[in-house]
Amino acid sequence: MNQKISKRLEMVAQFVPQDARLVDVGSDHAYLPLFLVEKGVISYAIAGEVVQGPYQSALQNVADSRYKDRIEVRLANGLAAFSEVDQMTTITIAGMGGRLIADILEAGKDRLGQIERLILQPNNREDDVRTWLEAHDFQLIAESILEEHGKFYEILVAEQGKQSLTVQEKRFGPHLLKETSPVFQKKWQKEAEKLQFALAQIPEERELERARLQEKIQHIKEVLDVSK
Repeated sequence: MNQKISKRLEMVAQFVPQDARLVDVGSDHAYLPLFLVEKGVISYAIAGEVVQGPYQSALQNVADSRYKDRIEVRLANGLAAFSEVDQMTTITIAGMGGRLIADILEAGKDRLGQIERLILQPNNREDDVRTWLEAHDFQLIAESILEEHGKFYEILVAEQGKQSLTVQEKRFGPHLLKETSPVFQKKWQKEAEKLQFALAQIPEERELERARLQEKIQHIKEVLDVSK
């Protein structure tokens, strides 16, 4: 079959443990489970999808593959795609906003007892995801960042355990802050430029608004200065 996936999903796939039983939430076309089964990484997958169109597409893709006995497509909202009897070990949630990912985890937190690893790829508001993980006794064991088609994506990998994060670590990522890769620097340089442009549009009399933006820009500059 030789399933092809995006560079973003390929990086998500790198963090899936060998022989995992995977729940892919918002699986879309089931590309990630198909890729991982084909590579011999996972033993079984549930591809969860809440939207009828992508659900039908995932059903068709799995039916057309050689892996119908290894991947089950379920129409379900978030973590309702699986239950304790399924004995799942790993969850991937990729390509959604950070607030939505945190909401999905919150709504299904009672199902996380058996889960050994969460691999999360928010499209924005990564700090919301890190805040949720810290509050619910999941610790970040790895983070990665990449650029694809002009967009920046962060991948957060968490396992059960306590962790205390600073405000800076929640925003920039504790592991990403240590590595300060060229992609990390590029992302935050662009973010600082966007905020600088926004600041220039705000009239001087709106002091509180300007102060908030200036503070955000200053935090980014401090991080970028350290990483030089």
